Amino acid sequence: MKKITKAVFPVAGLGTRFLPATKAIPKEMLPIIDKPLIEYAVEEAVNAGINEIIFITSHTKRAIEDHFDQNFELEEKLINSGKKDFLNKINRDIFQNIKFTYVRQKSQNGLGDAILQSEHLIQDEHFAIILADDLIINNPSCINQLISSYKINQSSVIGLNEVPKNETEKYGIVSVEESSLSSSTVLLKDIIEKPKSNAPSNLAVVGRYILSSKIFKYLKNLEPSVGGEVQLTDAIRLMLKDEKVMGYLYEGTKFDCGSRHGYVNAIKHLAKKMSDE
Repeated sequence: MKKITKAVFPVAGLGTRFLPATKAIPKEMLPIIDKPLIEYAVEEAVNAGINEIIFITSHTKRAIEDHFDQNFELEEKLINSGKKDFLNKINRDIFQNIKFTYVRQKSQNGLGDAILQSEHLIQDEHFAIILADDLIINNPSCINQLISSYKINQSSVIGLNEVPKNETEKYGIVSVEESSLSSSTVLLKDIIEKPKSNAPSNLAVVGRYILSSKIFKYLKNLEPSVGGEVQLTDAIRLMLKDEKVMGYLYEGTKFDCGSRHGYVNAIKHLAKKMSDE
């Protein structure tokens, strides 16, 4: 099978839960210690062998593009000041051979619609989707674990973790083949976006996916559903009827940095880790 070389990052959202901080600053640019949240996610992709980063943006997210571009004036000042360590932090070698592409999502119609905007950049291949809100700390990384599962099973695979049963209505929830429950890799039977009752399990989808380019066919025919938005989970549900999709119970510590509580906990965790080193 083809190597996973492309990752789509949906970053067009307004970040309303962090207002007023996100009135002028993209949520993805909020710092976790000394790096913006989005940089952790891009590092995860690049360290997994991905060399093309596709951002689905909006008109309020120019700062993300600027962050991954060169700042010649700042670099010159740091060179003249002899601040090589700071220069290395903003001009990082791991991004030197990475292609960054930016696509505008003209209106906020949900995650499924955001992914659909990348169709013209994805060929007949599997590709990664990374939601930067989910900061997942582990070595190997979560996306690396999914890529390994993809290579073994030769199929689409989505990241999963267990959540309390009373919180299933907050997530996309999957049902799986019972015979596969003893493994970290499970075969999906169904997927439901934020079930109000009778959730099929407590296995929740996290913001890491390896999907076939066939997903676009299903996204094109979707009507808005939960929240009045086009849901990626609805497209995966349709795809399950035609091909197998695996779920992978990843190893790692996840912080939901789309919430203030998760964001603060991520900072505390990484600050402690830095102080222990």
